[in-house]
Amino acid sequence: MLVTIDNPPPRPAWLRAPAPVGERYRGMKDLVERLKLHTVCESAACPNSGECWNHGTATFMILGNFCTRRCGFCAVQKGAPLEVDYDEPRRVAEACVALGLRYAVITSVNRDDRKDGGAELFALTIGAIRERLPHCRVEVLVPDFQGSRAAMDVVMNAHPDVLNHNIETVPRLYRQVRLGARYERSLDMLAYAKRIRPHVPTKSGLMLGLGETLDEVRQVMRDLREHNVDILTLGQYLRPSANHLPILRYVSPEEFSSLKREGMTMGFGHVEAGPLVRSSYHAHEAGESVEQGRCGNYEPARGAELIEHL
Repeated sequence: MLVTIDNPPPRPAWLRAPAPVGERYRGMKDLVERLKLHTVCESAACPNSGECWNHGTATFMILGNFCTRRCGFCAVQKGAPLEVDYDEPRRVAEACVALGLRYAVITSVNRDDRKDGGAELFALTIGAIRERLPHCRVEVLVPDFQGSRAAMDVVMNAHPDVLNHNIETVPRLYRQVRLGARYERSLDMLAYAKRIRPHVPTKSGLMLGLGETLDEVRQVMRDLREHNVDILTLGQYLRPSANHLPILRYVSPEEFSSLKREGMTMGFGHVEAGPLVRSSYHAHEAGESVEQGRCGNYEPARGAELIEHL
C-alpha cells in the first residue's frame, strides 16, 4: 500500500546533485544507446548520473529494464520481463573497453521468472569483461535470487571482485518497501556468498528517510557485520514520482557522518555515507580500501593494481 503524508518535508538546500550535462555525459549516453544497453543510472533515476557519467563511470543493468517485483521505492519499470539477450554480455564488455574501465559495476532487474534469477547472465558478463579487459575489476550488485544458493554459486564461481546485495531498509518496513523480499533471506545470501568465497568482499546498503529510526539503522548495521559484510553504503531515499513511497524525513549530512563513524567502529572496512550516496557511488574507492587490506575479511592478490577513477 502506498503511504501518503499531507505535509511532506521541504527539500533542504544542501541536497543538490550536478546536472546531467556536458560533453562526457553526452558521449556516455551515445555509447549506451549505440550498444543498446541499460544503466541503473537512467532506469532508476539516479541523482548522480551527471557526476558519474562525466567521470566516465556507469552501472550497467543487464537482463532488460522491466522488473518482476514492485518495490515501493524503485523507479525501474515493472512488467513482463524481456527475453534474455545472450549477446548482452559482449556489448557490456565492449562498452567497458570503449571507456577504458578498470572498475566495472554490473547489476540487474529482478528476474523471478527465471529459475536462476538471472545468475547465468551475471557470470557470462563477468567472463566477457575479463576476456576483453583482464585487469578490469568487476563488482556485481545482485538480487536475492529468491534465496537460491545454487544461483549464488553460479555468480561466485565467476569470481567477481566484490559481491553487493542491498538490504535496502530496516525489517519493520520490508512489507512497504521491498515487496517480495525478506530481510533474513537477504542476510543469508550475503553470508553464503562470503562463506563460499571468503576472500571476496561483500557489500550492502540502505536508504534512509522512509520512516526508520536511527536505532533500527544501527541494528541493521550490526546484523550486516555479524553476517561478515565488509562494505556499507548509506544514502537518502529520494522519491522518483508521486506513485512511489513518500519521503518522511531528510537525514542531515551530520547524521550520515556520525553513522559512518559508527560503521567503521563496528568493523566495516569501508563506509560510504551521505545524502546522495547510492550503492555504486564511489565504488572504486571501496575497492581501493579492499586493495589496501582495510577490509578485515579480505586478502588482496599479490601485485594487484589499485583501482583508478576515470
